[in-house]
Amino acid sequence: MEAMRILLVDDHILFRKGIASLISSRKDMKIVGEASDGIEAVRIARETMPDVILMDINMPNRNGLETVKIIKEEMPHIGVVMLTVSENDDDLFQAIKNGANGYLLKNLEPQQLYEMLEKIRQGEAPLSGAMAFKILQEFRQPPPSETRQREPVDELTSREIEVLEEVVKGASNKEIADILNITENTVKIHLRNILEKLHVQNRIQAAVHAIREGLINDPLDQK
Repeated sequence: MEAMRILLVDDHILFRKGIASLISSRKDMKIVGEASDGIEAVRIARETMPDVILMDINMPNRNGLETVKIIKEEMPHIGVVMLTVSENDDDLFQAIKNGANGYLLKNLEPQQLYEMLEKIRQGEAPLSGAMAFKILQEFRQPPPSETRQREPVDELTSREIEVLEEVVKGASNKEIADILNITENTVKIHLRNILEKLHVQNRIQAAVHAIREGLINDPLDQK
């Protein structure tokens, strides 16, 4: 297995160097660059084409929310995970809308960080637990005054609905495969088809869309 290539973006040098030290101790991950703001992050991303970018939100010159949008539009194959102290709802939702593949808080233990990065390798969406709950809670129903122009959505198959139900519950690809008695590769194929049909960029946006549009039952209503 090739080492995951990671770009670190954070204006706090001591924190950035600490994360770099933790990741450099692993054989399955390596740091390919460091940046202190969004402008520098875009430049280094173009030069190094990392697999994953770990990026803070509050930075000088260009913040992480603006930067993730630029990177995902230009280099959509790069996974971008926000790594921040911000538990602000607006930051969370804007990051996801701009294409972030995950949202982690900086109070993670090192082993939790490794596990979350491994989720990115597997095509999943790492979220700190509290932030995952906020997403589902916030998007249970669309705002009553909101009028939106929707792209036509292709109908999901019954199997795709089943996969989407598990995604909303926060299940990993392996867990979905075990629950539905299919292979992980089949799960990935279904997820790719779901994203294409719903016109969304990642599984977080797919879960949000599913709740807001009533494609599946809201798990919060079942508690």
